[in-house]
Amino acid sequence: HTVKATEPFFSVALSPSILGEVPTWGKLLSLFPIVAGVALASATEASFDWNGFLSAMGSNLAFQSRNVLSKRFMGKKNLLDNVNLFAVMTIVAFTMMVPFAFFIDGRSIVTLLGAGHMAMPPMKLLRYLILGGITRCMDVLSSYMILNRVSPVSHSVGNCVKRAVVIGASVIFFKTAMSTLNMFGTAIALFGVLVYSLVVTACSQSKFGPENPMCRPVYELKFQDGAGI
Repeated sequence: HTVKATEPFFSVALSPSILGEVPTWGKLLSLFPIVAGVALASATEASFDWNGFLSAMGSNLAFQSRNVLSKRFMGKKNLLDNVNLFAVMTIVAFTMMVPFAFFIDGRSIVTLLGAGHMAMPPMKLLRYLILGGITRCMDVLSSYMILNRVSPVSHSVGNCVKRAVVIGASVIFFKTAMSTLNMFGTAIALFGVLVYSLVVTACSQSKFGPENPMCRPVYELKFQDGAGI
């Protein structure tokens, strides 16, 4: 979770080359308390593993590439809308992952079913899988509907702070113990999201003034749509 909290920076790095959108200083600076807060809120043990680190970084790159490329596709007229784009990508992903699922877990599943050593009845497991699939579908569908209305950076900020919200929800519903460090990190993350929202709104409404550094792009290069692709 700590490494995954760096998602917004991947979105900031990918947006200029794919969408031609250069982030402002205000947006960039407001990302630091969000990422730092989620990292503190997720920090439960001082351990490090290279496989986990590289997997999380690869996940960040893949996830934000999907979001930024999807956002570019949504900007094209007379093409798929956000809901149909989500449907097509889900079908393609399912088709690609089914062979891997059977290759990795297929033999184990058949063996457990044949031996009757399942941790729960098969029908109960099936119900949980269906329920999990429905809720996950609603999660990603909502994510695409939001992505259609905001920038990839704002979307990644919301996705990042969602981790802090999940931690808070686990404390309420599952009575999970939460250290002072975790609570402090959650507060910082939420404060960072507030600052990010205020900066974006103020710059869009020119409340800071056109020459305010917070509303200036990090660099002045002007990209064309899809530059670098």
